Amino acid sequence: MDVVVEDVSALTKKITITLPADEVQKKLDKAYGKLQRDTKIKGFRRGKVPRKVVIRHYKGQVEAEVGEKLVQESYFDAIEKEKVDPVVHPDISEPVFTKEGTFTYVASIDIRPEFELGDYKGIEVVKDSAPVSDAAVDIEIEELRRDMAPLKSVEERAVEKGDIIVVDFEGFHGGKAMKEVKNDNFSVDVGSGKLSPEFEEKLVGMNKDEDASHEVDFPSHYNNPVLAGKKVEFRVKVKDIKERVLPELNDEFAKDVDEKHTTFSDLQNDVRERLQKQKDEQAEGQVTDGLMQSLLGNHEFDVPERLVRFEVEEMVKNTEKSLEQQGMDLEAAGINRDELAEQSKETAEKRVRGDFILKKIAETEEIKVNDEDMERAFKRIGDQYNMTVAKVKEYFGNRDDLLPFMNEILNEKILTFLRENAKFVEAVAEPAKEEEKEETSEESTD
Repeated sequence: MDVVVEDVSALTKKITITLPADEVQKKLDKAYGKLQRDTKIKGFRRGKVPRKVVIRHYKGQVEAEVGEKLVQESYFDAIEKEKVDPVVHPDISEPVFTKEGTFTYVASIDIRPEFELGDYKGIEVVKDSAPVSDAAVDIEIEELRRDMAPLKSVEERAVEKGDIIVVDFEGFHGGKAMKEVKNDNFSVDVGSGKLSPEFEEKLVGMNKDEDASHEVDFPSHYNNPVLAGKKVEFRVKVKDIKERVLPELNDEFAKDVDEKHTTFSDLQNDVRERLQKQKDEQAEGQVTDGLMQSLLGNHEFDVPERLVRFEVEEMVKNTEKSLEQQGMDLEAAGINRDELAEQSKETAEKRVRGDFILKKIAETEEIKVNDEDMERAFKRIGDQYNMTVAKVKEYFGNRDDLLPFMNEILNEKILTFLRENAKFVEAVAEPAKEEEKEETSEESTD
């Protein structure tokens, strides 16, 4: 086997591999021999077809199949011989059976970038470790109170914030109806912000059975891609207005929320614990983001373009899956696939670079995934989805599924190591906004 390695760029190599004629001929002879024995061609008895006839009929098929086998059997030996460390599957091109009887092909591969590790221990990150405030507990309980309040239809007044109203609506953009923006008997919690705040605000003051047209400008970063960056005219009809009859905050209310509560104090403690858990998880996420941002800032190097392309494609597919769950596709959402891919490229590049940095740290600190790590991870998934560990292992029985999972566990171990060696700085509490101060003041005087 003859191997020639050429540098296309700092991270891409072109490897030309040529296999000797005797090795190639054995494979071709075996393939044609099998066809001679098994193939039936008009004018010849089975097993009596001359080789030249078989070649005339099946040369393209045989060379394609034999060529694929030769690549599979020689590629890994070639890169091991040349001590090349690819980070992604190769692009195979130019397969040729030459007149001399040899077989030649080209493998284009991307290799691991070489870089020196910068600072990764003692990274300064912000962590919010403040306990959940009484005000946060009160707000959450007030939400429960609103959610559990019975509704009463009102006839004598217009829509106010806090009402639940039933509407028919249809959206128009550029004078054309938007088939994805249409609904009948749709419930709106006015003032909750669950829809566009501007849309909800325009409903205030409308009366039952009233028709109106409201224009809403949606920002480019709006979470619904169908509406993002568009000025939409909504034609709305209010069909019913309902107000909440708020229950008293007492022991009976606590029992109604969950029978495990015997007193209102039990409910408060339960809410506080849940909010604290959510806050702690959010804080850990922010720490991880802070660590990765610092690592990316400390390490500048090029990454393989093909890996970035694969990451971009994965991000686009995730967007497509998300839209599919909403009954849409990219076209229906007004998203151009190429533009989405281009917008995703910077984030994809950071993800790829970040992964190389983490793996370099793992190599330096000898951080590896062991059997105990795997067992804990399997149990965690089993607990999350109410599955036995055996079932979880069965799910990850395929190597293509298991390797990404192991990579995820390894990254978790590396990030745990980085957190253990980080310097935490307490988050500075932001001053309350004037509106929040006013609302709090109003509530305390009610």
